[in-house]
Amino acid sequence: MIISGRRRAHLDEVIAANPGMEAIELDVADPASIDTVAARLIADQPDLNVLINNAGIMLPDRAAGRIDDRLLVDTVNTNLVGPIRLTSALVEHLKGKDNALIAYTSSVLGFVPMAVTAVHSATKAALHSYVLSQRFLLKPARIRVLEIAPPWVRTDLMNSREAEQAMPLEQFIAETMSILATDVDEILVENAKAFRSNPGPNEHALVNGFNQQALALFSAAA
Repeated sequence: MIISGRRRAHLDEVIAANPGMEAIELDVADPASIDTVAARLIADQPDLNVLINNAGIMLPDRAAGRIDDRLLVDTVNTNLVGPIRLTSALVEHLKGKDNALIAYTSSVLGFVPMAVTAVHSATKAALHSYVLSQRFLLKPARIRVLEIAPPWVRTDLMNSREAEQAMPLEQFIAETMSILATDVDEILVENAKAFRSNPGPNEHALVNGFNQQALALFSAAA
């Protein structure tokens, strides 16, 4: 297993705690970094047959007013453009491998957007759309394309580690690993299923109710 990220110190901490892992520095928002890392992986790891796209930014924005341009560009590049570029750099290599798999971490916010993180939610909706297209097109190459769509989980995103309403990380991991052992293409834990089923002509009720609750939570935490 090879993990990647921008910060070498964080990578070293993870591989020190998990003997057998390797790490490589990668900035998914930088096309040159993607090209360099992809070429190195193909040369050094010719048997590589799995790619998991997991990078993400989630910050509050101002969809009702002027959006900070740096936040907008960074979020779109990291959450959407980066995974597309990285997959594009490796997909021809993966076509020649047995049991090849590409996975993307999207979010239930791609189905039910959170108004206070409108840009993040929009990137996840776009990523879901891209996954549907790529899954269809890669069927002849026998490459599985998975989408992991987490609900609210206790992670560093939006300082959620202590959020009681969020799903415990250990529970999310356990449920996700169990589903990954099946042949489904969308990895949805139980807490995510209502969000996935929501889009349609009557979707506004859940979207509005969800955002009213979210605003109340953020206001109470402020």
